[in-house]
Amino acid sequence: MKKINLNEYKENLGIFIDINNEASNVVNNFIHIPYEKILVKHSELLDKKKKYYIYCSGGIRSKRVVSILEIYGYDVTYVYK
Repeated sequence: MKKINLNEYKENLGIFIDINNEASNVVNNFIHIPYEKILVKHSELLDKKKKYYIYCSGGIRSKRVVSILEIYGYDVTYVYK
């Protein structure tokens, strides 16, 4: 699993996705997709040709999402505080 500290994230790295139930606005220009929605509708919402940085305030759900999306072939990175 690839991981990066929140302070190291820059917009040019890829698309930042906040999966919290309520958007946390920790970075500029992020996408908010709640945890359950990204797991169920990933094929409709994500593009396997793009890089995604997955964040949640606690870290547990984002690790789980990254692990699952990696299995499906997405280029995802876990973002931690």
